[in-house]
Amino acid sequence: MIKVHNLKKYYGRGENLVKALDGIELTIARGEFAAIVGASGSGKTTLLNMIGGLDVPTEGKVCVDGVNLENLREKQLAVFRRKKIGFIFQNYNLVPTLTVEENIMFPLDLDGSAPDGNFLKEIVSLLGLEDRMQTYPNVLSGGQQQRVAIARALISKPPIILADEPTGNLDSRNGQNVAGLLKMTAQLYHRTLVMITHNQELAQLADRVLHMEDGRIVRE
Repeated sequence: MIKVHNLKKYYGRGENLVKALDGIELTIARGEFAAIVGASGSGKTTLLNMIGGLDVPTEGKVCVDGVNLENLREKQLAVFRRKKIGFIFQNYNLVPTLTVEENIMFPLDLDGSAPDGNFLKEIVSLLGLEDRMQTYPNVLSGGQQQRVAIARALISKPPIILADEPTGNLDSRNGQNVAGLLKMTAQLYHRTLVMITHNQELAQLADRVLHMEDGRIVRE
């Protein structure tokens, strides 16, 4: 599902050279839940951005669902991301002027796609958002906003979910609930889930934990 070969991302040069990623080798199987942990600056987010096609490597290859991302032009890559990858961010990235329902539907609207009504009802019910669909993000708690973000990531049925510190702005209880929901929805809908977290306890929910230091995966 995800294959990364000799992935490098360098910034600057000479004495100012920063090796954000320094020769990553990684394979994540279809349906696997992988957690990436490491100190700030270890390269976790850079790796996730490479997998999601949000950044371009200095060297190496990223293949997602059998597609080598370097072969895609900018517009092709944008379409690929919309169809293949659901993103969940620490800061939710909800549109404040849109209702919960409109935020969830946003990826489909961008793609000009019609929603699967039954699927929408199913994930809204699963995430406990039935009575929040016509409200706006500013009246929701952090945990509720993150559940909206999860629904938005799932609505277009992408095979891969990438979550960057999805519980970082939540208290311990809500963080556990959101991480549990992420794992449950990934398993229920057979999605590949890659999650960055600083929380070792949450990381243990994953099938595999990858530890990063200085742009390298140092152990699993």
